[in-house]
Amino acid sequence: MDPALLKERAAFINRAKAQPAVEKRKHTDTSSHSSKKHKSSSSSKQKISNGASSAPKTPFDYKTSHGSSQYKFGILAKIVKYMKTRHQEGQSHGLTLDDILDETNQLDVPTKHRHWLLTEALKNNPKIKTLNFGNDQKFLFNPSYDIRDKKGLLNLLKKHDLHGLGGILQEDIEEALPRAEKCMKNLGDNIVYVQRPHDKKKVLFYNDKYCRYSVDEEFQKLWRGVSVEGMDERKIEEYLDKQGISSMQDVNIKKVVNMQKRRKGKKNNKFKKLNEHLDGVLQDYSDKQ
Repeated sequence: MDPALLKERAAFINRAKAQPAVEKRKHTDTSSHSSKKHKSSSSSKQKISNGASSAPKTPFDYKTSHGSSQYKFGILAKIVKYMKTRHQEGQSHGLTLDDILDETNQLDVPTKHRHWLLTEALKNNPKIKTLNFGNDQKFLFNPSYDIRDKKGLLNLLKKHDLHGLGGILQEDIEEALPRAEKCMKNLGDNIVYVQRPHDKKKVLFYNDKYCRYSVDEEFQKLWRGVSVEGMDERKIEEYLDKQGISSMQDVNIKKVVNMQKRRKGKKNNKFKKLNEHLDGVLQDYSDKQ
């Protein structure tokens, strides 16, 4: 063999030994890992594609998907408010559901909500009156009192006064009577207004002019001159008794609670007698001393 080639071979070996050795990874592991990753990614893509194909093509509706109960009760509240407003304006003809939704700008209401309004919500609402005309249904506002004009209001107040039913809230009258403010103004002194202290709401009473009577000024002065500050009911009763005036006593019926007595067990009065065989033999010597 050529000695020059041997020298080159020896030099190559020495250079190779001098360089640090780096261990290489196996090609089989990387290939298997990449193949698994490729399979998983392809399967996930296939699932997404299948899901996208099965999903409905209709656009996402935030009204019906999230908070649907809040949305449908919002529709109902808007309808009731509109029906109340048109009643107060004097419109007494009924409306179908389509007419109501049209006038309240709610034509985009879903079909299931329309069905709920027709079958449940409007029928069961105390402020809505349902009118049946064959297969058609129409709706009206249902106020607390059925009054149409100032004459009806005056008769209602007379009825409450005659039967002792008390007054009527002004807000109930304003809800039931079209143009209520004008009607109450025209009735004038036939109505008495009383403001409740706890909620500041006004209550209307009928002013019966036949029940008016005048009290002498002397009696008014005596009534206003009596001072009862710092006196309780007992002292007032004692004062009236001294003046020869009988006071009204408390007539409240006190309920007597019947207490159920426990049943006592029957005692056995039989007892054992001792020394019965000496009966008539024993003598008493206590008196003989």
